[in-house]
Amino acid sequence: MARRQEPIWALGAMSGTSLDGVDAALVLTDGVTVFERGRSDYRPYSDDETRVLRAALGRWPGPGLEAAQEVIERAHLELLSQFPEAELVGFHGQTLAHEPRGRGTHQLGDGAALAQALGRPVVWDFRSTDVELGGEGAPLAPFYHWACARGLGASGPLAILNLGGVGNLTWVDPASEAPEAPGALLAFDTGPANAPLNDLLSERRGLSYDRDGALAAEGQVVDGALELFLEEGYFLKMPPKSLDRDDFSVMLDLVRELDDADAAATMTAMAAAAVMRGVEHCPTPPERLLVTGGGRKNPVMMAMLAAGLDCPVVPVEEAGLDGDMLEAEAFAYLAVRVLYGLPTSCPTTTGVGAAVGGGEISRP
Repeated sequence: MARRQEPIWALGAMSGTSLDGVDAALVLTDGVTVFERGRSDYRPYSDDETRVLRAALGRWPGPGLEAAQEVIERAHLELLSQFPEAELVGFHGQTLAHEPRGRGTHQLGDGAALAQALGRPVVWDFRSTDVELGGEGAPLAPFYHWACARGLGASGPLAILNLGGVGNLTWVDPASEAPEAPGALLAFDTGPANAPLNDLLSERRGLSYDRDGALAAEGQVVDGALELFLEEGYFLKMPPKSLDRDDFSVMLDLVRELDDADAAATMTAMAAAAVMRGVEHCPTPPERLLVTGGGRKNPVMMAMLAAGLDCPVVPVEEAGLDGDMLEAEAFAYLAVRVLYGLPTSCPTTTGVGAAVGGGEISRP
């Protein structure tokens, strides 16, 4: 039974498909309005930890995941225990496999064990219920994006683009009274973003990512590879829609024969072009595009987006938000919504048949 909706300090944690580390952020919220943002912190994965997690990608529940689970739970416990003021924790876990029309969705990590270790209630397994009810299970940050847009006092529709391992876009009408209201949101994965490029740089140069877009800036976009990429059927599919981290392995095949700089430039252009295709699905043109995730720090990516879109393209920091912590904040916000029995997804965000609340609450 839902409690009366008093604002509480919730701590959200996010370990994304880029496999760089765990973000944690505090939010004071009643699950509708964000009243205050508190401390945040980051715990990077070591090279060895990243190798363990990378080896587990694509795996479904079963034997052989013990080392990856130990990495996830140790890293989260180390970080989250630094926030004694948190009354509730939202634990996303690490997505290893996502197949909403097939085997479901798999986020590695035991929220019940984390609740016992932290001595505080933990909300986790946010995606399974949505998938079980016919939704894509992703993206889940849009309900928080609605709260952010409301908090910004935006007068007209805007879009928030997350460029993590996969790109996802949320179109928001801030005039809507609730995120699940008809016409309030449209959200979907645009296509691959940083993950394939990171994989390429890891394979060829032993680097985790293209810092400041430096390698892409040295190269030339190969139009033929870009055109073949845009022929993928995913771009014709109407949203809501979602992707697994490795659904576009074709990107690596298309740049296999290119030198490092041209490959980086072309893959960056692919990620930007996927966003441009995605913006075409918006109900009305957004007044501005706020960019979060690691991709906003890539000036080549941002320049490509600005050149290809008809609205201002700016990092979310220009709107007073923290692009490094927005997803962690989102899972703090969603945890409070789960606690109070509020929906966390709806037909226009995941394609689920009706507004539903996901997540399981484990208490110490």
